[in-house]
Amino acid sequence: MDADKLESDALDAYSRVVTSVAATVLPSVASLSVRTPRGAGAGSAVLFTTDGFLLTSAHVVAGAQTGTAEFGDGEETRFDVVGADPLADLAVVRVAAAGSPPATLGDANELRVGQLVVAVGNPLGLAGSVTAGVVSALGRSLPVYDGRRNRLIDDVIQTDAALNPGNSGGALADARGRVVGVNTAVAGIGVGLAVPINANTRQIIADLVSQGRVRRAWLGVAGVPVPLPPPIAERLGQRRGLRVVEVVPGSPAGVAGIYLGDILVTAGGRPVQGVQDVQRLMLGPAIGQRLSLTVLRRGAFVDVVAVPTELS
Repeated sequence: MDADKLESDALDAYSRVVTSVAATVLPSVASLSVRTPRGAGAGSAVLFTTDGFLLTSAHVVAGAQTGTAEFGDGEETRFDVVGADPLADLAVVRVAAAGSPPATLGDANELRVGQLVVAVGNPLGLAGSVTAGVVSALGRSLPVYDGRRNRLIDDVIQTDAALNPGNSGGALADARGRVVGVNTAVAGIGVGLAVPINANTRQIIADLVSQGRVRRAWLGVAGVPVPLPPPIAERLGQRRGLRVVEVVPGSPAGVAGIYLGDILVTAGGRPVQGVQDVQRLMLGPAIGQRLSLTVLRRGAFVDVVAVPTELS
């Protein structure tokens, strides 16, 4: 078999995957139009239930309570904003009736660098656009701000699939047509990013659907990553911990006996190497529950138990 034939067969296989994913996901993706006191806006959303719930980016519907959703078959309907979480850049909206099939949500934790992904959305007002690429990197962090607090969205997916304004809120799908991320078109930096669909974001989505908001737990500490001493790093099998640089008086961490200078190495039995490792534990189910913490203090391990409270 000559080189031209091999290249042709590879392109055909690539095209078959992309067209199959597009056929699967396109009917579930809607174009959103919103109008707020700040002006008109647009984005994309993904239908993920049979009873009309759609997933989008929080910044797409920021400041809006309602808007218009248009599906690829031309069906246009009003949507209401059910809830938004700017700290995860996710929102849920709902239409009264949707004749389109819901998309299947996958698990971004199964992704690998170099894997084929397909972005489906409505960039620059061009409805039903499909771009394809690969997973360029995993584990990226995206800083977000809700007007009061700064936070990092962790495990963000980076892709070279072209994303433009209007793609935000659209689907990033794997080769099986499962939605593994919600696209975020970050203006001005030229990088395609997507908020992952994983256990943490599924909890956020569930909270938005059931309560219209996301409850978060609070420990009352701030920290910075630091290298662990080599013998400790070898013993634990992790290179870094989180040095405590602030403890709020009377906070759950303060009550538990966490002190300035402690190095947090595990939380809930999981390694802590950065701020995100603590943040991902601080969702609604952690509120009022005992959380075991291990810190390194003056060269010795100290175990404490904190009970996170709800972040107001």
